[in-house]
Amino acid sequence: MSITTVGIIGAGTMGNGIAQACAVSGINVVMVDVSEAAVAKGIATVSSSLDRLLKKEKITAADKAAALARIKGSTHYGDLTSAQLVIEAATENFDLKVKILKQLDDMLAPEVLVASNTSSISITKLAAVTQRADRFIGMHFFNPVPMMALVEIIRGLQTSDATHDAVHAMATALGKTPITVKNAPGFVVNRILVPMINEAFFVLAEGLATPEDIDAGMKLGCNQPIGPLALADMIGLDVCLAVMEVYLSEFGDSKYRACPLLKEMVAAGRLGRKSGKGVYAY
Repeated sequence: MSITTVGIIGAGTMGNGIAQACAVSGINVVMVDVSEAAVAKGIATVSSSLDRLLKKEKITAADKAAALARIKGSTHYGDLTSAQLVIEAATENFDLKVKILKQLDDMLAPEVLVASNTSSISITKLAAVTQRADRFIGMHFFNPVPMMALVEIIRGLQTSDATHDAVHAMATALGKTPITVKNAPGFVVNRILVPMINEAFFVLAEGLATPEDIDAGMKLGCNQPIGPLALADMIGLDVCLAVMEVYLSEFGDSKYRACPLLKEMVAAGRLGRKSGKGVYAY
């Protein structure tokens, strides 16, 4: 299948990042969100991101204009009918994703592929609520999407070889490096990463070191580009907590219990960069 138009549900951080990656690669995009304001904000974010690349002379002004011209913003699911692939990039909430997927089933042609950008929810479970389980797949991009090379391609139990091959080829066309992953909570990267972040919160809660020293230790001792606490702020503490709760529920293993400090900070609204304060102040 040739994918020339991609639909994206969600104009937030992940959605607009995926939109930018597609548009820069010559793929047309229809980006849908619940309000005109959310759509406008998503397109403005893409424009600002392209401006940074322009200043670094990685793209030209013509490249920027062409990329923006390929992105159509909308609040109507009906505008997605031109897409060969629709990527759901909504909030990490199972019930919300199910609602979106059922809406898509009612309006998309049977041959259209659907992918979820979920970072932890079962692709097999999501596929089971659709009428196109064999054409459903996980396509997990990493933040910031325009800069991160990795895409996890997650096969549900029902995913066909043709669906996998088409989405794998599309990810490669975006200049990404896809890896194929079996369906399991957290898949590969977040299965390892988020428990590490959670452990960093236990270390912080126990007073073993300051946030700055914990992050410095992991950066200098493990050659990580950013420390786990700073990374949690970038991801969103609420997202980290939600992922840990999925692991605990799915595996039933107490090693995945969320750190009480992480829970308390989320309850206090200290979610990281997006709220202005998390472990650090922004």
